[in-house]
Amino acid sequence: MNEKDRPVLPARDHMDLPERLWAYDDFLTEEDEPAGAYSAGLVSLGYIKAGLRRSARLWCATAAIGFAGGLGLAVAAPPAYQATTTVLLTHDSSSDPTSAMQTDITLAESHTVADRAMAQLGLHESAGSFIAAESVTAITDRVLKITVSARSSNQAVARATVLASQFLAFRAEQLQDQQQLVGNGLDQQVNQAKANLAAINDQISKLSGQSGSAAKLAQLNTQKTDAANNLDALQQTVASTQSSQEAQVLAQIKGSQVLDAAAPIHHSAHKSDLLYALIGLVVGLVAGLAFVIVRALITDRLRRRDDIADALGVPVTVSAGPVGGHRWWPARPRTRARRVSDRQRLVAALRGVLPVRSAGSPASGTAALALVAVDNQPDVAQVLVALATSTARDGQNVLVADLSPGASAARLLGAAGPGVHQVMANGVQLTVAVPEAPDVLPAGPVRPAGSGPSRPAGSSSSQDDADGGELGAAYQRADLMLTLTGLDPALGAANLPSWAPTAAVLVTAGRSSWLRLNAVSEMIQLSGTRLAAAVLTGADQTDESLGRSPTLPRRGPLSSSALATPATPGGL
Repeated sequence: MNEKDRPVLPARDHMDLPERLWAYDDFLTEEDEPAGAYSAGLVSLGYIKAGLRRSARLWCATAAIGFAGGLGLAVAAPPAYQATTTVLLTHDSSSDPTSAMQTDITLAESHTVADRAMAQLGLHESAGSFIAAESVTAITDRVLKITVSARSSNQAVARATVLASQFLAFRAEQLQDQQQLVGNGLDQQVNQAKANLAAINDQISKLSGQSGSAAKLAQLNTQKTDAANNLDALQQTVASTQSSQEAQVLAQIKGSQVLDAAAPIHHSAHKSDLLYALIGLVVGLVAGLAFVIVRALITDRLRRRDDIADALGVPVTVSAGPVGGHRWWPARPRTRARRVSDRQRLVAALRGVLPVRSAGSPASGTAALALVAVDNQPDVAQVLVALATSTARDGQNVLVADLSPGASAARLLGAAGPGVHQVMANGVQLTVAVPEAPDVLPAGPVRPAGSGPSRPAGSSSSQDDADGGELGAAYQRADLMLTLTGLDPALGAANLPSWAPTAAVLVTAGRSSWLRLNAVSEMIQLSGTRLAAAVLTGADQTDESLGRSPTLPRRGPLSSSALATPATPGGL
C-alpha cells in the first residue's frame, strides 16, 4: 500500500470518527430545545446596549438623514410669515361677555368675512385655505387677537388689516340687522294695536242709530277707550325701546375698533431652519434607535457562544472580533491592527485542529482541513488565506481548494477562473484549485483508507486523469489542503469527506439562526467528516458565556482534553 493511502489524520482516542457519529436512536424530538428558546435569553438591557453599539453607524446615518431632510424641508417649504392685529369690541351690557366673544370669534372665522377679505385683496383661492391660514383668539372679554400667515411679511400684514376691517364691518351689519329685526317686531305690535282700535271703531259705526244697541255701544266705547290707551302706551314703549336700541347698537359699533394695527411677527430664517433640522435629527435618531432595538428583540440570529455551541454540537474553541472591514468605510490603523491580531488568533486555533507534517517528511500523508462557511464566506475566505500563508511560511506545500460560490478565497489570492493555479501571496507560493461550478458539491481528491492505491506523483497522463487529473496531482504534491466550502441542505454534503476528513466551522456572530447552524452540523457529521472545532468571529465583548452549552454532553461533544490542544505559531 502506498504511503498516500494511509489515513490523513492519526486517530485520537477522544476524537475518533465513529465516536462522533451520533446515535440517532437516542435522539428524541421532544428532548431538543426549540430554536425560539435561544432568542428569549438574549433580551436584556446589556444585549440591547450591545446591539445599539454594533449598529451605531446605522442610527447615526438615520439621524444624519433626518437632519438633512429637515433642513431640506425648511429650504423647500419655508415656514410662513405671520402678522397679528388686535380688535377692541364693545358688547351689549345685558349680554354674557363670554358668549358674546365666542359669537365674535365665529363671525371672524366665517366664510362671509373670508370671501369679503379675499375680494378686497384680489385673491383667488378657496375660503377654506384662507381661513386655515388665520387664527382668532380671545385675549380678554373685549379684546380679540387675529393672526394671519402668508408667504411674505407684507402679505401677512395686508391680510390681517383687511380681515380685521371686514370683520368689524360684518359685525356692524349684524348688529344693525338685529336692531332692525327687533324694531320690525315692535312695529308689528303697534300695527296690531291700531288694527284692533280700527275694528272697534268700525263696530261702533255700524251700531250707531240702531234701536236696542245702547248696551252694546256702551261696551264697545269702553273697549275703544282701553284700546286707545293701550296703543298710546305701546307707541311710547316702542319709541323708547327703539331709541335705546339705536343708542346701544351705535355704541357697540363706535366702541368696536382696531386696537393695534397689523404688524409682522419677528421671523428668523436661520432659527427656523435650525429648528426644522433639529426636529429632523430627533425624528431620524428615534427611528434608527427604534429599528435597531426592535431588530435586536425579534431576531433569531445567534451571538452568544453557548447558543452557537449548542446549535453546532461542539464547543466554541476560540472567539475573536470582526476579521473583515467595511467596503465603503475605511478602518482606522488601530482597528486594522486589531483585525490582524484577531485573524492571527483564529489561525493559531485552526492550526491546532489538524497536525501538519513537517517539510521533508515523506512518511506523512497529505493533511486536509475543510473550513465551512455559514453565511459568512468573505470572513472565512480571509481567515483561510491567512491560515494558508502562515502554514506556507513554515515550509509546507499548501493547496487551497475554493468550493464556495464566487470563489472568495481564490479572488483574494488572485486566481481567476476554474482550474489549478500557482499564485504568490504575501511572499509565499500557494496552489489554488477552483473547480467548475457544479450543481452539487464535487468529489475531491482525498481517498478514504482501503479504496485502492492513489497515483504517485509523476505517473502517466491517463492515470492522472483517472485519479483526479490536475487537482489530484496537486493534492499528491501538497503537504496540506485547505478547502473553503459552504453547505446547502438542498444539495447535501455527501462528497465532503473526499475533500477533508476533518472540518471546522467558522461562525460570524449575528449572521445565522439556530436552525441554520444545527443543519450545517448535522450535514457534516452525516457525511462522515469529523466536526473538529467551531470558532467565532465578531464576538460581542459583553458575551460572558463559555461556548459550551449544557446540551453538549448528550450530543457527543469534544472532550475537554480536545479543547486544551495547544496552537503553536510554527506548526504542530
